[in-house]
Amino acid sequence: MKLTALRPIIYTHHLEDTIRFYIDLLGFVLGGKNDEWGWASLYKDQVSIMLARPNEHEAFEKPVFTGSFYFNTDEVDELWELLKDKVKVCYSIENFKWQMREFGIYDNNGYLLQFGQDIATLK
Repeated sequence: MKLTALRPIIYTHHLEDTIRFYIDLLGFVLGGKNDEWGWASLYKDQVSIMLARPNEHEAFEKPVFTGSFYFNTDEVDELWELLKDKVKVCYSIENFKWQMREFGIYDNNGYLLQFGQDIATLK
């Protein structure tokens, strides 16, 4: 058996705003959308995510994900400069002892998004 991809589903009460956040700020592309289901699929390069309005089978008040979404990138400094004044910042860009240069922001729902680049690959 081989796993071929992981596509997280991000629950949101604000589907249109969340689509705009990921497209306008992070450069994702809308791959599919179903208004009846309250669902959308987005992608950028090798990353895919789905967005969905919560359904009646699960209680959902607000984001309660206890982790973060960590994105590897090849231009972390460029991305930081693009985003830092347009989003709520969790922590500013810095080099960490685990040899990653990274920063963290919150999306429009409050989910933590982290972006990092291996220090060895910095130009």
